[in-house]
Amino acid sequence: MDIRTYLHSRPLLFDGAMGTYWVQQNRDADFTCELANLRRPESVLAIHRAYLDAGAKAIKTNTFGLNAVSLGGEHALLREAVAAGWHLACEAAQGRDAFVFADLGPVPQVGEDSAWPAVREVLDVFLELGAVHFLFETNSDQSCLAQAAAYVKEKCPDAFVLVSFAVQPDGYTREGRSGGALVQELRACPQVDAVGLNCVSGAYHMRRLVGELDLQNTLFSAMPNAGYPVVVDGRTLYDGDPGYYALQMAELAGLGVRILGGCCGTTPEHIAQTAALLEQRGTTPVHHIAPHPSAPAAKHVPNRLWDKLERGQKVFAVELDPPKNAQIGKFMAGAWTLKAAGVDAITIADCPIGRASMDSSLLACKLRRELDIDPIPHLTCRDRNRNATKALLLGLNVEGVDNVLLVTGDPVPSAERDEVKSVFQFNSRKLARFVGDLNRTELERPFRVYGALNVNARNFQVELSRAREKEAAGVSGFLTQPVLTARALENLRLARETLTGKILGGIIPVVSYRNACYMQSEIAGIDVADEIIALYKDKDRAESEDLAVRISAEVARQIAPYVDGYYLMTPFLRVGLMVRIMEEIRKVLGESD
Repeated sequence: MDIRTYLHSRPLLFDGAMGTYWVQQNRDADFTCELANLRRPESVLAIHRAYLDAGAKAIKTNTFGLNAVSLGGEHALLREAVAAGWHLACEAAQGRDAFVFADLGPVPQVGEDSAWPAVREVLDVFLELGAVHFLFETNSDQSCLAQAAAYVKEKCPDAFVLVSFAVQPDGYTREGRSGGALVQELRACPQVDAVGLNCVSGAYHMRRLVGELDLQNTLFSAMPNAGYPVVVDGRTLYDGDPGYYALQMAELAGLGVRILGGCCGTTPEHIAQTAALLEQRGTTPVHHIAPHPSAPAAKHVPNRLWDKLERGQKVFAVELDPPKNAQIGKFMAGAWTLKAAGVDAITIADCPIGRASMDSSLLACKLRRELDIDPIPHLTCRDRNRNATKALLLGLNVEGVDNVLLVTGDPVPSAERDEVKSVFQFNSRKLARFVGDLNRTELERPFRVYGALNVNARNFQVELSRAREKEAAGVSGFLTQPVLTARALENLRLARETLTGKILGGIIPVVSYRNACYMQSEIAGIDVADEIIALYKDKDRAESEDLAVRISAEVARQIAPYVDGYYLMTPFLRVGLMVRIMEEIRKVLGESD
């Protein structure tokens, strides 16, 4: 029977988890379950048959983790293992009236390289073997999926393509994408026949997630885990009850899910009990239950900084470095002085150069609550995974912090790497999409998201390309690195011509000859013109500060046509110097206007 005809008349039940079930039965193996296609094919064949005996009408090839990246570029081994996996599944399904799906998991990301070549290589093997049903499962974002579906349909127009996302119980993937948004995006792709969720969440939470979606006119798939893993004697186990699992699966079918199956921890017993309940349920017409919205109704919330930018008024944002100890007095006094001087926002770095300092988000909440200042805390992708990042954003949101600057973050200094581990689950573009999804689905008071723009980048076209990607991900404005060279000024002009977001031009006062040499030699992202460095030779502190005021005001005058405001970086907490610079900038701009 054609799979579309089958799905029109009844739900399709898949098998359970090959990977975890194979490991459970082959604890002595020193190779992955996918390589068992070649080394222990009888074990793979036996598991396929066990799931079919349990009532599964579709099985996945044992190829989830097979790609050139995971196999270290061993292309011949890849093709041999994929072909073996295909033949074993077909042998098990022979005479069973069951569908065989070519199974592809996500390709591990290697830097900025596209995963598409590795995906296409596996697809070509399956297509040559005659595969017509394809499952792209356990995805955390949409990368390559539409491209892969289009490629399959080009080569095999009658193919059936199912795409599935791994969504945690809070509704987000490990990449910070909203599962609902991803499902909506892929079901709009004409080459995708069915979409769904699998892995990470247990059956109860997946049922709740599905209940929030509109399944009208959608072939939907749900393949949850058998509960959640526990570690016993160093081994990861799933001990979810098959009967309970089956009840949740029957409820998923009642919500309109037409494709059901199991992921991590599910065994033939889970599938057998699910099959029995689905058989009892028969072919009762599906009742699509209207989704219950998880997001609050949209409403306008004033954002003083952004509203001023929208009115075309140039703003001042001044950066204060957080204390490296628990002494907060000087920082708060400086913030109060800047507020009295008319600053529009105070930005706070997040453990700059990878060294621990007072938390930027906690300081932002303190400034907002005690001084009624609009803070812009920097949030790095370095020190928090997705859960910690979301928890922090929720706290900032309820404290009324409206603006955040998202940066990838400096790596931990190399001498500390053996004892202090960096965490980079996001880059700034992925984090921006995550914040945007939170804005749309959970927050009554949406964040305004800013990104960093390095006008001193050696290849500024690459920097501009990344900035455009940030805008596509939801970044509304940019804070630039300081402008202290003619090349940086030209790059800022190009940014204004290219980008649509607001731009706050970076200004950092050079406070001494030694300071100029240090910035030029040791601070990544800052270039100081030789002629500026020369001006500071033999100047004392007072003379250097006077020079810093004049140069900073001149920089402001030069960048004024290309910016919506100024991003001033305070050296050594010299707040008084920053007040002088703002006063001089206002005077210079007032005279020029």
